[in-house]
Amino acid sequence: MAGAVDLEVAGPGAVALPGVMRRLLRRREAVVILVLLGLLIISAVAAPLFTPYSPIALAPRDRFQPPSLAHLFGTDELGRDLYTRVLYGGRIALGIGAAATVIAMLIGVAWGFIAAMRRGWVDEVLMRLADAAMAIPTILFALVLVAAFGASTVNLAVIIGLLLAPVTARLARSAALDELTSEYVLAAVASGATRTRILLSEVLPNTLPSLLVLATLNAASAILTEASLSFVGLGVQPPEASWGTLLFQGYQKIYQAIWYPIFPGLVIFLTIWLLNLLADQLQSVMDPRERGSMRA
Repeated sequence: MAGAVDLEVAGPGAVALPGVMRRLLRRREAVVILVLLGLLIISAVAAPLFTPYSPIALAPRDRFQPPSLAHLFGTDELGRDLYTRVLYGGRIALGIGAAATVIAMLIGVAWGFIAAMRRGWVDEVLMRLADAAMAIPTILFALVLVAAFGASTVNLAVIIGLLLAPVTARLARSAALDELTSEYVLAAVASGATRTRILLSEVLPNTLPSLLVLATLNAASAILTEASLSFVGLGVQPPEASWGTLLFQGYQKIYQAIWYPIFPGLVIFLTIWLLNLLADQLQSVMDPRERGSMRA
């Protein structure tokens, strides 16, 4: 019989993260989504291996070349290869999205868990702060902060992460409250386990699958917010270029090269769509009815 303070029993509705991943990898649709996302990330991280061109080398004689075998996505107004620019732009877009997601999850999960554990006036104050922040449209709040602090990649990641934290806090609090009413947590409290021990050893491991779904959605929101800011000129600034920057530049030149904005727009759409599909797949494998049908 396990010691009282070393309880490893999960709540009846809890799903361990390894179990979620195993069930996810049994789904053909989920595997396809993961492969496509992996290819997007690899192509951005290892961009020099996929293109012979430089993202900043100018070739004025090749300006506005249509898509061809030499230039898969065509060229821009300065003769730069658009396929290369999209690959290197993915580094910035995905990097900002990943950093913003980490910031949002760290702040939001701590925020929500503290509210769930403390309850009372602490919970009320923290959740009303979250409500106040969520009442302001994200893009409007982002525009104000970027105008105040600048549009560097670090600032963008921090600003977007902070803007996503209140929503994350609300959902993390909800997930934590579900676990705090479970029998295994009540047993840990009765055995004298501290709040920190309960959070880190019991609640957090059992909420990881739900938090993973939330992180996936946050990544999609972060990429979309960065693209929106870059499209209105308050995101990544030249000579650097993210997908949103390329979309903005292509929109300005759409009458000279209709293909210019199409490819950055398609990559943004594809990435956000795949992340949302992945979140749906994760949510589906966590459904108790799905687990029951698989056992049957």
